[in-house]
Amino acid sequence: MEWSDEGIVLGVRRHGEANAIVELLTRAHGRHLGLVRGGAGSRLRPLLQPGNTVAATWRARLDEHLGTYAIDGIRLRAATVLGSSHAVYGVTHLASLARLLPERDPHEDIYEMLEAILDDFDEVGGAAAHVVRFELAMLAELGFGLDLSSCAATGVTQDLVYVSPKSGNAVSRQAGEPWQDRLLRLPPFLRDDAAEGWSEADLQDGFRLTGLFLARHVLEPRGQRLSEARDGFIAALVRAKPAIAAAPSKNWPEAGP
Repeated sequence: MEWSDEGIVLGVRRHGEANAIVELLTRAHGRHLGLVRGGAGSRLRPLLQPGNTVAATWRARLDEHLGTYAIDGIRLRAATVLGSSHAVYGVTHLASLARLLPERDPHEDIYEMLEAILDDFDEVGGAAAHVVRFELAMLAELGFGLDLSSCAATGVTQDLVYVSPKSGNAVSRQAGEPWQDRLLRLPPFLRDDAAEGWSEADLQDGFRLTGLFLARHVLEPRGQRLSEARDGFIAALVRAKPAIAAAPSKNWPEAGP
């Protein structure tokens, strides 16, 4: 068995004196592990940092075996990405989310979205907004997508400002006004018709929204909780308030249809 693909390094653990088991999110083969001979050595260690994109060739006698990777660097962004506290926590959190995907199942849209985030992770406000969008995309990929396209009560598609914490559906301003204290706020940057830009309050509302549904539908049934890296990432955002204020938005790949 043999294939070649691009992959984003999610994690590495030492195996023996010199080798390492590397976990990649590959473009066409999904989340996939393999043994890298010499992966714990000084030559390969810089390539095998979380957040790097590598070219990988996987070989094994049988498909169900762990197999071995031959690795070459493509975009070694780890040194830049990990140069700030929000990025250190953010990359760790993104990797923990990617590990929720079933092993060896392709998720090309998620791969493209993750790579887009990592390619421009230095601007703190932009990185924060796209991590929220990534969490939203992961919910959809795992079968728990939120319907933010129209109001659950009236079917209208305009002025959607709330989300029902029970159904995960959007609710319009008019329909939700009597129950606003029971509803989650839908931040403008998650609405299709929203103007570009976001505030610190928008980001906090976004993380509150995705965090509730990730915990309830994905993590708690597995006996897990939201990662400490996520808490660290949000705390780093609070410390970087001036950088977040009125940050411009960018267009990013969307996961799913």
